[in-house]
Amino acid sequence: MTTRKKYSKEFKLDAISLVLEQDYSRAEAARSLDINANMLGRWVKEHQADDGQAFRGNGKLTPEQEELRNLRTQVKRLQMEKEILKKATVFFAAETK
Repeated sequence: MTTRKKYSKEFKLDAISLVLEQDYSRAEAARSLDINANMLGRWVKEHQADDGQAFRGNGKLTPEQEELRNLRTQVKRLQMEKEILKKATVFFAAETK
């Protein structure tokens, strides 16, 4: 089994600039860089769609993804606190009887 090649962010951005700024076709740029043309096309799409946030690296989230993660964590914590308060209310109501 072959290992996957990993390309740096700089390499990807240079490859994209060949296509977008220097008017190479995707096939020409891919051939000259010895990469697959479909992969280069995917890089171009990601770059155009992510507004400069493309190729962040493993584990690095966009600001929106980071905010969503924080909000989900907060919701989970608040739900747990609510459940604890419900159980405490039942417990203290039983104690007073």
